[in-house]
Amino acid sequence: MQTISTVDLAYRLRPAIARVARRMRQEAGGELSPSQSAALTTIDCHGPLTPSELAARERIQRPTATRVLARLEEAALIARTADPADRRSSLVSATPAGSALLMEMRARRDAWMAERLDSLSPEDLAALDRAAGILERMLEDGDGSPGGLASQGAIARGAILPGRVAPA
Repeated sequence: MQTISTVDLAYRLRPAIARVARRMRQEAGGELSPSQSAALTTIDCHGPLTPSELAARERIQRPTATRVLARLEEAALIARTADPADRRSSLVSATPAGSALLMEMRARRDAWMAERLDSLSPEDLAALDRAAGILERMLEDGDGSPGGLASQGAIARGAILPGRVAPA
């Protein structure tokens, strides 16, 4: 069995994953921007959160989190309460309407994906099941890098191309 280099595999996976993610966002509907959707999902799963906790979880700046939260609050998808640990801050939680919207969006994305999966062979389904587990582990490990290329910034600088070795 021929093996592919990790750089070449990354080159193949990146656009495929990006296209699937883009289609999933499109299928979810246009009710929320990607930032709003991500924030609402994080709040629904991990809330109540302070705006600073949300910013840290989403890896965004606090002012960006504040703007996203304002839009979600205007749409009545989140509610703010005083933070008992720090009266200067607030806690945000998903409202029932926010949770319901997320469920609807997930159902649309799941239906789109299931429709595509229905046409695959059992072998392809098993391969995708394995790949899903592998991708989940990579995400749990942080940047998926064992302290190498990503931490050196080589990928972000575009120094990694198919068939090219990263500088040491």
